[in-house]
Amino acid sequence: MLPLPDICLAALRLRKKEQEVARERAADLWTESDLVFTTRNGTPVEPRNFTREFDRRCERAGVRRLRVHDTRHTCASLLAALDVHPRIAMQILRHSEIAVTMEVYTHVPSADTRRALRKLGKALGGSKQKDGKKKGKRKQEERPDGDGRQEP
Repeated sequence: MLPLPDICLAALRLRKKEQEVARERAADLWTESDLVFTTRNGTPVEPRNFTREFDRRCERAGVRRLRVHDTRHTCASLLAALDVHPRIAMQILRHSEIAVTMEVYTHVPSADTRRALRKLGKALGGSKQKDGKKKGKRKQEERPDGDGRQEP
């Protein structure tokens, strides 16, 4: 059994209270189970309905729509970005092989990758600020090879 972060425990406690209210409202219509997430009558949530609700919550939160499964990739990437040891991430994600965790689920750009993408963005004319104004030119730094190109 893995320990849960406090935010997860708080969410599960809230869910338990919501489920108790639903159980009282449903009365004789309630179907007893050991499920945490159920319909208002205690029955299992249909996968398609779960996906629709997940999509609605993404929209309400103002984040791009993603598949429920993509949250596993997000978790793996966040753990890697936080320098959590890969073996620990593997245990949290319940993978049987470290290669799955590192090669399939973890997507963390290196500093070099981020730098290269900033350069690409500038080359494609993406050096505007959020307000739409062009940023001022940064002072060019002399590169070790002496070509004087601007570094991000």
